[in-house]
Amino acid sequence: MNAFQFARIPRIHFGTGSFSNLANIIEPYGSQVVIICSRSVSAFPVFSGFLDQLNRKQQVAEVCILTGEPSPQFVDQVVDRVSGRDPSCVVAIGGGSVVDAGKAVSAMIPLGGRVKEYLEGVGSREPDGRKIPFIAVPTTAGTGSEATRNAVISEPGPSGFKKSLRHVNYVPDIAVIDPALTLTCPLDVTMSVGMDAFTQLLEAYTSTGASPLTDALAWNGLEMSVRSLPVVFTDPDNLEARSELSYAALLSGITLANAGLGVVHGFASVIGGLFPAPHGVVCGALVAPVTRENIRKLMATGEHPNALWKYSRVGGLFTPEPSSMEKQLEMLSERIEAWANDFRIPKLGKFGITRANADHIVSQAGQKTNPVKLDPDELAGILLETME
Repeated sequence: MNAFQFARIPRIHFGTGSFSNLANIIEPYGSQVVIICSRSVSAFPVFSGFLDQLNRKQQVAEVCILTGEPSPQFVDQVVDRVSGRDPSCVVAIGGGSVVDAGKAVSAMIPLGGRVKEYLEGVGSREPDGRKIPFIAVPTTAGTGSEATRNAVISEPGPSGFKKSLRHVNYVPDIAVIDPALTLTCPLDVTMSVGMDAFTQLLEAYTSTGASPLTDALAWNGLEMSVRSLPVVFTDPDNLEARSELSYAALLSGITLANAGLGVVHGFASVIGGLFPAPHGVVCGALVAPVTRENIRKLMATGEHPNALWKYSRVGGLFTPEPSSMEKQLEMLSERIEAWANDFRIPKLGKFGITRANADHIVSQAGQKTNPVKLDPDELAGILLETME
């Protein structure tokens, strides 16, 4: 058995109705609460009830609304706004972008300076791990940011970036995961972020950085996501399926933080910095062609037979009948591609990505823990397949 390390995870409160206890969870930290949320979350009836609970406990809430993905400007503005009030904790209620924004704000309040100075590949300074207590409350089942150590910050544009503020101490202190909150998520967003969770689980499971511990968690998450994603698509109000998907998303965050990811997310990091393409859509569009190409090259080279066996095993989740390894490998790519079509995941050309961008994207796409090394022509072929 190979040696491995495993990062800490948050204290997890999982279950339908767990959001109703959030005010009690916050109370021991102090009375000055910074809340990061989206505009849609701020309109939830349960959110108003939560603010009423804080008020009755004489806790002062500073609510900051995030629109879109977190930019350096948003993080800096919130930090400037709240720093003089000596915040006792930061609470992020929303999708992965909101959780990332809250994670960055909790880190930058004691750190000082501008967040751009500390972003990997952008700034020149290293974060020291200080933060104020941070509580993540996801309202989507996708990114797993409630269990990861990095906050993804974006500045889209021709010279844009999508980079992480990262430190092991930035894992949320507490994650409150109430699957009932995901019932309000629009179906198109639900399916794209669900595809992101599946992709993270598949990439962590087949990663060169995987361990027996991450394998066990990723496999459990893959079982849940394969079972629940089609159910949620046809029956969005099915709370049991929503719960399984929320659980799978949580496991995707834990496993990616400890095993790493592959080419899909290598592409997604670059594309997200250049174009206004939602992260889940990018992953949903890319996961089938990347998986197909990984399998093809693994079979051609004979490298990492364990990764090929893992792909085959995941393919077996899509059929109750025992099949050969070759059939299960074929089944995996076909069914993921069918998911992308059935769930109406847009092609990437919709967001302005063209053949002229391919060489630049390919040159920047990382594949550090991908199960097999793909050459530039193979990467370009994958990208072109997703454009139209």
